[in-house]
Amino acid sequence: MNWLFVFIGGGLGASARYLIARLLPQQGAGFPTATFVANVLSCIILGYLLGYMLSKNLDTKWQLLFITGFCGGFSTFSTFSAESFKLLEAQAYSTLLIYILSSILVCLISIWIGIKISA
Repeated sequence: MNWLFVFIGGGLGASARYLIARLLPQQGAGFPTATFVANVLSCIILGYLLGYMLSKNLDTKWQLLFITGFCGGFSTFSTFSAESFKLLEAQAYSTLLIYILSSILVCLISIWIGIKISA
C-alpha cells in the first residue's frame, strides 16, 4: 500500500511543477526559470520536511507521501539536465554556467534553510 502514498504525492508534485512551468515559460535559450524555481522550492520543502519528520518520528507513510512522492514529482533533475544541454547546444555558455552553478549552490542552501526553519 506504500506505493499509493508515493503515487498520490508524486502526482501532486508533478502537477505543481507543471503549474510553475505554465506561469514561468522559458524564452528561447534563456535562463530556465521555472525548473530553477521548482527545484529550489522543492529543496526548501524537502529540508523542512526532513527536519520536521525526523524530530517527530512520524510514520514512514508521511515520508513516502511528501518527501519521496511530492518532492520527487516537484523537483526534476532530468529537466535540469535537458535544459542544460539545450543551453550548451545554443552555445549560451554564460547562461549555462550560471544555471548549473546557481542551481547546485542555491538548492544546497535551500535544503539547509528548510532544515533550519523546521527546528
